[in-house]
Amino acid sequence: MVYYAVIDTNVLISAMLKWNSVPGNVLEFTFSGTIVPVLNEHIVHEYREVLSRPKFKFPKDIIDTVVSEIERLGIYIDAPELEVELPDPKDRVFYEVVMEERNTEDAYLVTGNLKHFPEKPFVVTPRQMIDIIVGNMEE
Repeated sequence: MVYYAVIDTNVLISAMLKWNSVPGNVLEFTFSGTIVPVLNEHIVHEYREVLSRPKFKFPKDIIDTVVSEIERLGIYIDAPELEVELPDPKDRVFYEVVMEERNTEDAYLVTGNLKHFPEKPFVVTPRQMIDIIVGNMEE
């Protein structure tokens, strides 16, 4: 089974800081093809910009490898702007992309900050995403 998911930048950061973690498992499922990343140019730009911040100390070649692989595996969505109020306006693009993808496929928004998005069953934490995948494997 394949799952479509918009992966919030904070999940990517957490995975890269600690690979043996739940966010790391989300990235492993992405690289193995179980999760198909849903994105657009704005999301890719944010990934590169945030991961390149000096405080994270991620080597440029690692950032390039991870983001390039997500781009290669992902599907690009042109999402219209939505009238939605979010605590952080920069999160809007993640929500717009997941809502557009949900018009054709069941899709999730995986985030470590649930409070930044509307309370919806498809806005999930990395743990919830892993539980959904593993739960369906056991059926």
